[in-house]
Amino acid sequence: MFRAVLLAALFTVSAAPAMAADVVRGEARVTTIFDHPLPSVPGKSLRGVLVEYGPGGSSPSHTHAASAFITATVIEGAVRSRINDGPEKVFRTGESFVEMPGDHHGVSANASDAEPSKLLAVFVVDTADRVLTTPDRP
Repeated sequence: MFRAVLLAALFTVSAAPAMAADVVRGEARVTTIFDHPLPSVPGKSLRGVLVEYGPGGSSPSHTHAASAFITATVIEGAVRSRINDGPEKVFRTGESFVEMPGDHHGVSANASDAEPSKLLAVFVVDTADRVLTTPDRP
């Protein structure tokens, strides 16, 4: 079931026409695109979050809900990422990375100053957790 939901979400994101304006240079846009309770795991939900970066865009360093296990797949362009004290890496279209509960996401940014990028972050999270991301600085 997880695979079917993930494939449907990827198809929906990649096949959707550009309905909203492109993200401007230096900025990021975050949109929840699905939120489904997991019937076989009471108290847990599967949430999909589309993160779109304009050229040179980034998100502030952050942590996620303490219950969150996340897998992120780049669906357009390239994204720079650093988790905890690990090395900064560039992930390109089709490549994925994971974040474990309690991880710190120190870098999350478009790897290009000229082209936009997008990633789909799929969260397995406690259904009661409504705040998924907390920036290090307000």
